[in-house]
Amino acid sequence: MAAQLPDATHRWRCSGCGNLTRFDVARRRRTTEFWHFDLAGEHAVEETVVRDESIEGVTCRWCGRADAIELVSRTDAVADDPAVG
Repeated sequence: MAAQLPDATHRWRCSGCGNLTRFDVARRRRTTEFWHFDLAGEHAVEETVVRDESIEGVTCRWCGRADAIELVSRTDAVADDPAVG
């Protein structure tokens, strides 16, 4: 099952180790890009439009678990963090 993206009021949390900040994210994107070539043949991408994007998986960078990533509210995540309280 693909993970949900966090939004302005939610964040990821690893329920295995408590990590809130470091995740490996595998995602698939379909884009359309405007490439501008100079006279020497080098290009620069000047515009990118994301047509479709999906998160294929999220893994905790600290403990390596992919089965323990949960979406929690930002306020709940901070209240549960012993380093903050």
